[in-house]
Amino acid sequence: MKSLILFLVLLLSTHTVMAQSPDATAIRQLMERRDRQIKTLLGPSGSTYSESQREQLKEIINGIIDYDAMARIALQDSYTAATPAQRTEFVKLFSQVIRDQSLAKLDVYRAQVVYDNISTDGKKAKVETTAIFNNVRTPVWYALEKRGTAWVITDMAVDNVSTAESYRRSFQSVIRRRGFDGLLENLRRRAGA
Repeated sequence: MKSLILFLVLLLSTHTVMAQSPDATAIRQLMERRDRQIKTLLGPSGSTYSESQREQLKEIINGIIDYDAMARIALQDSYTAATPAQRTEFVKLFSQVIRDQSLAKLDVYRAQVVYDNISTDGKKAKVETTAIFNNVRTPVWYALEKRGTAWVITDMAVDNVSTAESYRRSFQSVIRRRGFDGLLENLRRRAGA
């Protein structure tokens, strides 16, 4: 009986993938292409990387992230309260911090990725995946928005912990204690700027 249920679940999930909307198909192709590029550049476990390879990895990993949108989510009302110059500097520093962190543990990009669900309404999408690394299954989701004909990531979560939400709590704490300029000072230190 369990085998039959598992077979039916697999059959239905396969049918769902095959019946995806054109947007969902394009998003899946984008994410799979990005994953293949990363894995190709990483090479086998234990590889060392030149500075050029590290920069290429950083661009592939982060190239489809809309940091301005992620900054708006992370800062909420503080984003609109900041001056245009503060917002520009914030987005630059925030993106640098995330880009640098993306290279901290390169082995995680060797994980097998299973696309569990891609839902879209034409302008926004959510990609739910499971990353399997060293026999550990970790849920990872991405929030995307369509910009013209391209899809960009506006937030992502690992183990249901949103990147933007995590930063929001931290940033709001700094802003309450030291103001927006204090947050920028903190980010300058973290980004090495």
